[in-house]
Amino acid sequence: MDMRRIVAELVGEAQQQTRDHVWKPTSSDRALALETETGLRNVVGPPDIQGALPQIKRLEHLRETLAVLAISLARTHGRLAWFISGALHALEPVLRWRALPADHGGTFGTVLPSPEDYTEAEEAVRQLQDALAHIAVEPVDLGTVRSDQEGFGA
Repeated sequence: MDMRRIVAELVGEAQQQTRDHVWKPTSSDRALALETETGLRNVVGPPDIQGALPQIKRLEHLRETLAVLAISLARTHGRLAWFISGALHALEPVLRWRALPADHGGTFGTVLPSPEDYTEAEEAVRQLQDALAHIAVEPVDLGTVRSDQEGFGA
């Protein structure tokens, strides 16, 4: 899987666009980024907690991250929508995973992921959490910040 790599490239592009002022997140972008980050963080926790869960619960949590991202995507447009769409694309393999053995009959094209696949997907979600938290932070325009001396009429 290449989920971490794809997310890292996506995050790098978002950082570059904000650094170059190509993407200037609006207040509504920032609010939705924070809401999405919180939703992801509520679903996929720290590695030690996630790793201790049964695989079926880990898969459930990863599917919930897809739902959080899909709902956020439906509520926005522009560059934030493109970023979230890229995140959904990166995590797309999760859609084909199953946690139960097939026993008899077909599996509708689903596969059993390895423990490493779960870990990679969860790490990719954590990368997204951090990137969305960064997008949510209002940048300070140092050109408009007054020093203490200016503020007191010096």
